[in-house]
Amino acid sequence: MPNSLPYPGAPAGTESRSVLSIPAFRKLWNSMAFSSFGDWLGLLATTAMALELSDGDYSKANFAIAGVFIVRLLPAVILGPIAGVFADRFDRRRLMIFCDIFRFALYLSIPIVGNYFWLYTATILVECFTLFWSPAKEATVPNMVPKNKLESANQVSLLAAYGTAPIAAIVFSLLALVSLGTTSILPAEYSSTADLALYINAISFLYTAWIVYQLKEIPKGPAGSTATNENIGKALFEGFKFVSGSKLIRGLIFGMLGAFFAAGAVIGLARTFVGDLNAGDAAYGILFGAVFTGLALGIWLGPKVFAQFSRRRIFGATLTVSSSFLILLSLVTNLVLAILITVLLGAFAGISWVTGFTMLGLEVADEVRGRTFAFVQSLIRVSLVLVLAIAPLVAAAIGRHTYTFENFEVTYNGAAFTMFGAGIIGVVVGVISYRTMRDRPTVSLWSDIVAASRGELGGITGTTHNGIFISFEGGEGSGKSTQTQLLKEYLESTGKEVLLTREPGGTPLGKRLREILLDTETGNISPRAEALLYAADRANHVYSLIQPALSSGKVVITDRYLDSSVAYQGAGRILQPSEVARISRWATDNLAPTLTVVMDIPAELGISRLRSLDRLEAEPLAFHERIRQEFLNIAGSDPERYFVVDATQDKASIHEQIIERVLSLPQLKESSAEKKRFRK
Repeated sequence: MPNSLPYPGAPAGTESRSVLSIPAFRKLWNSMAFSSFGDWLGLLATTAMALELSDGDYSKANFAIAGVFIVRLLPAVILGPIAGVFADRFDRRRLMIFCDIFRFALYLSIPIVGNYFWLYTATILVECFTLFWSPAKEATVPNMVPKNKLESANQVSLLAAYGTAPIAAIVFSLLALVSLGTTSILPAEYSSTADLALYINAISFLYTAWIVYQLKEIPKGPAGSTATNENIGKALFEGFKFVSGSKLIRGLIFGMLGAFFAAGAVIGLARTFVGDLNAGDAAYGILFGAVFTGLALGIWLGPKVFAQFSRRRIFGATLTVSSSFLILLSLVTNLVLAILITVLLGAFAGISWVTGFTMLGLEVADEVRGRTFAFVQSLIRVSLVLVLAIAPLVAAAIGRHTYTFENFEVTYNGAAFTMFGAGIIGVVVGVISYRTMRDRPTVSLWSDIVAASRGELGGITGTTHNGIFISFEGGEGSGKSTQTQLLKEYLESTGKEVLLTREPGGTPLGKRLREILLDTETGNISPRAEALLYAADRANHVYSLIQPALSSGKVVITDRYLDSSVAYQGAGRILQPSEVARISRWATDNLAPTLTVVMDIPAELGISRLRSLDRLEAEPLAFHERIRQEFLNIAGSDPERYFVVDATQDKASIHEQIIERVLSLPQLKESSAEKKRFRK
């Protein structure tokens, strides 16, 4: 089973093709694909061989299959995190070639020896070599592609790791159909479906070794440098410390384990489950492939299909749906229907998986990202294979049960009961994860679904960037300008590069639009025209000023942003707020602030603070009250991103509260922690 769990993004197909146009990376990707194909085919073959050696005993077959998964688990428990550190201490190219040659020899020997002892022994050794091969490959990828294409490289690597599983399943199913014809060429004891699959598997690793041998571009890595003097235990401990110290990341890992719990139960029980449906190796290959076909579809298409939804919300929701399909699968006795349900199960599990890893990539600081991902990958791998090992044991203990209802008789076996229980556990985990994320708690999931179907939800997850984006919102006279300046001065005193801007007026074009929009001599403007003018200013503002600053890692503070249009032109002018928001999200390419500070003040008090009134400030008091209420409604829909502060307090108190909230941002917390460790 492939050991790589790369961080996936959602680049466009053209970007994926672009990264594969790099010759060195394309060769490395080919080696990944063949290695993953061999791993999946080997898993199918070894579990099928375990069943063959059981001589038709149901309990013995389940225990034998569990044994295959258990021996795959043991090396990951012992070597998983350590292998990633060791991969940096050897010539990576030679290490990968060495591992592939030994995997070739071991898989070739399994059908030749043909007994349980060597099946398990060879599987353990293969897994050990895989644990060292995969980190060497993962560490090599960033050296093969430019930084701006690394996300695309990660996604096509993910496709190589999991997209080859359905191909391996198809090959295995075809081998099951042709295995009878090979008895005229090879002895019967060496020509079963499992044997043929193992021979092909072995050859795939020999081919992979040849590809890597030709890749002279693979660097040796930091072997022999000062990096090798780093204490291995310390590196592992720091990864664990970071994971355990973040509530969000703990919740993510908990949910991701649940996603693989559902998929793992299907994989571990697939062979006995199709046997219970009176099907053979061909059906086993198809069901196995269905899981990973769905998983690949979810990983590849999920971020595009559900781009409008909050990642935190869709993570728990898709996990719950996936587990619900597992419950449904356990009740089905028709193979065709079971395959269809399995594809859907895998698809939703894939969406949950890719969403979780995307959030991890956004939340973890670059300085500790490698160690954190190594720890998370090992934990997920151990947990997944643990499910694969335990599920068949539980199924074997339950056994077969027949139920009679008047003239109707139905038989459910241990595999079905175990999958039903796993589905219940997965649903509970999904619900807990959904509730724990606390994303938009005042907005129901169904209302988001309805809004998305109308195209009104927009991309509330926003685009990613290297900087920190803070917007200030609020009614007139709330003190935004004062507090943005104070925050800028404070952050600069801590060594941050800060860009302070405003809307409208942050750019030369914005200054001209500001004169038109706020000058009392302009007179009445159509509410829709007004909304479009603000959107035009915002589009140019983001394109020419905000996005470049964020890309360079700066902190951007803006006095007003998208929510002002929603409040002023939406609620104030009595347009549809969702339509105004959709226009601005399109104009800004879905760029969302990291944090939005809402300065709340009664409209009458705020207006009384003004010395002169512009075109908007001169609107009736009811207009400004509607705006204030809309700001509060927006903030209440997503308290994770919005911070409401009482703007009637004195300037110093407000500043202190804002500083406390800003410093709680993960990006600033991690930066502060790194500085403290450096000083020590």
